[in-house]
Amino acid sequence: MLRYWGNMNKANVNIMSKANRLNSVKEYYFSKKLREVRQLITDGKPIINLGIGSPDLPPANEVIEALQQSLIQTTIHGYQNYQGLPELRNAIASFYKNNYAVILNHEDEVLPLMGSKEGIMHISMAFLNPGDHVLIPNPGYPTYSSVTNLLEAKPVYYNLQAFNSWFPDLKALEQQDLSKVKIMWVNYPHMPTGANATIPQFDALVQFAKKHQLLLVNDNPYSFILNDNPKSVFEVEGAKEVALELNSLSKSFNMAGWRVGMVIGSAKNLKAILQVKSNMDSGMFFGIQKGAIAALNSPKNWFEKLNEIYTKRRKIAWKIFDVLKCEYDENSAGLFVWAKIPSQKKSEELADELLYNYDVFLTPGTVFGSNGEGYIRLSLCTPMEQLNEVLTRVTN
Repeated sequence: MLRYWGNMNKANVNIMSKANRLNSVKEYYFSKKLREVRQLITDGKPIINLGIGSPDLPPANEVIEALQQSLIQTTIHGYQNYQGLPELRNAIASFYKNNYAVILNHEDEVLPLMGSKEGIMHISMAFLNPGDHVLIPNPGYPTYSSVTNLLEAKPVYYNLQAFNSWFPDLKALEQQDLSKVKIMWVNYPHMPTGANATIPQFDALVQFAKKHQLLLVNDNPYSFILNDNPKSVFEVEGAKEVALELNSLSKSFNMAGWRVGMVIGSAKNLKAILQVKSNMDSGMFFGIQKGAIAALNSPKNWFEKLNEIYTKRRKIAWKIFDVLKCEYDENSAGLFVWAKIPSQKKSEELADELLYNYDVFLTPGTVFGSNGEGYIRLSLCTPMEQLNEVLTRVTN
């Protein structure tokens, strides 16, 4: 009987096929490449990974203490509210008021998320039908495309290029048929280039969204890293009518593994997102919410101290790129340095050369789209001694 069951099990495995939607997406580049990097390390290679934007610095002591103190309570281990603690929503609203001069109703214009990456899926599920079109930046965060494909909508890429300060040419976009476009993704400060948007540029995006009756989503997790003037799309009058904004504690507060983010927008739009979210999770752990509240209440000098460290690291990154004869923008923001490589080389060729000849992993620009060809990205989430070691390796 056991033998018969085993044979049936094997037969079932053989005929099982994956969902067709997976044919439209590839394994995330970093997942595949990091597997190779890990194998090289296992084989004894002294690889230094400058490819991933996962902060190596710890959260503030107050954040850790808030988590620890929460664990003393005995009634916190059950399911939590899908909308998060009222205190967390209020802390998010206060954070936006203090840092962006944006007024939000914490009751229905703020929705905590388990990371902003989760929000990309939730927003897409809430507003997209199969066949809808989605405007996606090129270069841009790969998850915008993969989520769009998973939901059987159609990615429509718009060009971002250095000569236009990595901002979309809205006049050129208007020459296209936008009748099927439902969502436009923007991301400022921009990843991977570090370009900032001005308030007039955000205003132009909001007017574009109103004109073409689409949902504008600004993905905004980098605005406090090496950036003296944080901005939100909601600083534009009337933005709530057509816009959403994702934000995150991952980069700004060194809490990437905690998975704490938020989506900001009108009560109507957040209600639609909550319909999705409430069917996909059972609320964020109480202790993590208390830690997030402590982080959001951090004094302003938290960012100053953090950016002192990143400023020193970035100077070493610039020296690395000088040796590699790359060009970079000293006014860019965020956790990365985006650099134009010598014209005779391709992005992936240079990345492989650095990996195999110098035991250094940097991200080729092509990961972020065809307009990333000719560029390479270096992460600042690495201690000074390792950055100096990379500088030594590429110099010798």
